[in-house]
Amino acid sequence: MQRAIELARKGTGFVNPNPMVGCVVVKDNVIISEGYHEYYGGFHAERNALTKKDVCDASLRDSTLYVTLEPCCHHGKTPPCTDIIIEKGIKKVVVGLLDPNPLVAGKGISILKNAGIEVLAGIEEDKIKELNKVFLKYIKTKRPYVILKTAMTLDGKIASYTGDSKWITNEKSRELVHKLRSEMMGIVAGIGTVKSDDPMLNCRLSSQQTTDNRQQTLSTVSVRQPIRIIVDTKASIPLESQIVKTAKEYRTILAVGNCQSVVGDLDKLKSYGVEILSCKEKDSHVDINDLMAKLGAIGIDSLLVEGGSCLNAAFLQSNCVDEVYAFIAPKIIGGEHSKSPIGGKGIELMRNAITLKDTEIEQIGSDVLIKCKVWNSI
Repeated sequence: MQRAIELARKGTGFVNPNPMVGCVVVKDNVIISEGYHEYYGGFHAERNALTKKDVCDASLRDSTLYVTLEPCCHHGKTPPCTDIIIEKGIKKVVVGLLDPNPLVAGKGISILKNAGIEVLAGIEEDKIKELNKVFLKYIKTKRPYVILKTAMTLDGKIASYTGDSKWITNEKSRELVHKLRSEMMGIVAGIGTVKSDDPMLNCRLSSQQTTDNRQQTLSTVSVRQPIRIIVDTKASIPLESQIVKTAKEYRTILAVGNCQSVVGDLDKLKSYGVEILSCKEKDSHVDINDLMAKLGAIGIDSLLVEGGSCLNAAFLQSNCVDEVYAFIAPKIIGGEHSKSPIGGKGIELMRNAITLKDTEIEQIGSDVLIKCKVWNSI
């Protein structure tokens, strides 16, 4: 199962909103074939493993198949995996995690058992749940999994009092952020960040290298660009901004408020390629919960929030953050007017603080990355 998990991970950033799935076929204690779900719309891991040209049907018969997620049993973009498992004469199937998708949800295992195949389930569940945390939230709630990313100095500042913020973290940390961008389906920023920094918000990794741990081979695959989502209640984004000028090159969504709030020329923005997403308002700003529901409805399953202090606070106050990535650089800025990562009014009492869990600490050159999950997230 460990090998199947390694294979599944190779689908990171390419299979959304599907789960990452790996499959290994074993006979006489020897791996005879393997596969993984490579891209959205492509064959699933089981079918990729069982249809390799260099693997004959005779060798597959009476073998054991290890797969990280319960085989599907319905027709979607591809045929049911249960069909080909039965067709190839697999003797035993070892499943890591039951599929929570209502179209599967135990039905796949039942079909295999009814066909006389031995099934063992619940192997390395925790590792597979972590690997597929995005899928598991999205399939249950139809809302994106949200990682809030911050970069700050040792004294908790995200910019100097003049607004200068390039660069707080080192190059290795910034490369990791671009890798995160390639793995998440969308990236979110506020209009304040667009006006102050004029960012591109794209992934600037030219390629993504992955290592096959068993074969010790290195392969290069193209990097997926995240959908850029700008929260701009009034649609006041400048037409000369890099976001607008490159909207036909990188898919861009502008989340705006109601008609009374909008002051920008929506038709003009659309002519540049910007998609407009109208949202409810809360306290005269885009309602973050309504935005999450609308993004989920159009198939966006994961978001990296790279906002300023106001947007970060809005996401946290709306209980829409699942995980926090805090990059801390060994620098001190100082200044009572220098902004911190989380703005807004803040909490009144410590007992009301947002509680984090599952803390991981990683050294990245001179920087430190602290990763935590939010206690009350789904």
